[in-house]
Amino acid sequence: MQKIKIGTRNSALALWQAHHVGSLLRRVGLDYEIVAISTKGDQILDRSLSKIGSKGVFTEELEIMLRNGDIDIAQHSAKDLPSSLPEDLQLIAFTEREAAHDVVLSLHPNIRLSEKESLRIGTSSTRRRAFLQHYYPQHEAVEMRGNLQTRLEKLKNGDCDAMLLAFAGVHRMDMAGYITEHLSTEQFVPAVGQGSVAIQTAKNLDQKWIELIRQACNHEATEACLLAERTVLAKLDGGCSVPVYGFAHWTNERIHIHAGVLSLDGKEKIDHQVQGLHAIAVGEDLANHLIGAGAQELLKKIRQALSN
Repeated sequence: MQKIKIGTRNSALALWQAHHVGSLLRRVGLDYEIVAISTKGDQILDRSLSKIGSKGVFTEELEIMLRNGDIDIAQHSAKDLPSSLPEDLQLIAFTEREAAHDVVLSLHPNIRLSEKESLRIGTSSTRRRAFLQHYYPQHEAVEMRGNLQTRLEKLKNGDCDAMLLAFAGVHRMDMAGYITEHLSTEQFVPAVGQGSVAIQTAKNLDQKWIELIRQACNHEATEACLLAERTVLAKLDGGCSVPVYGFAHWTNERIHIHAGVLSLDGKEKIDHQVQGLHAIAVGEDLANHLIGAGAQELLKKIRQALSN
């Protein structure tokens, strides 16, 4: 049985995802081996992602291993992928998307973001911070880096009153018992790719393995949605360090996508929704609308503010 080397971050969530990918590979007769590493984004925890200063903080080291042949595939949380990828690498599959919405976690079961009194809300996401400022400016955003287990310990230690996280990771790590509120994707629009696992390979990987891996792991409806979302991200040159958001879903056999840009203080929002049949065309249509409405100028101001 052919054994596929899966490169992954060494967090509990990333390892869960890697073994999930491995279980899919076994369905088509492939065995797997996990190669786990710590990335720059895992090691630098005293700064926000926007301050680390490079794209791909969770992916660069795995991409080097793909080039060197140390691993056959790399699995990434699709939301961690930069908007553009190196020419010698490719994305070949996206796993079926889990529910993509954000959730509130707290030790106090009645906590909601609609609380009038100010709460300290832990998050490492500029997108979530911006939405918090936009909808619930009475709350204070508290920087919260680290894996899910580390963040939960910080919550228990009183570093914050509640946390904002993606439901998918919380569910996969059996932490759903701490959820006090599920947030609508219409309000807190998810990050591009949220809820899916992306499979990356070098372009020189044997085509028969690429086809088998894709057969095992790729979910076509999810792939179409993520291609639409990533098209918007690429045209805006966005990434996980700026508050660009985008979420696509299928309704009545058409792709519906909602995407936009939000200023860091939540006061300026450029937002649009479109629908269509073809993923790339839908993404380009929406991105062009956002650009025409001033999204690139807003992103320039955001990047300048983050670099100060």
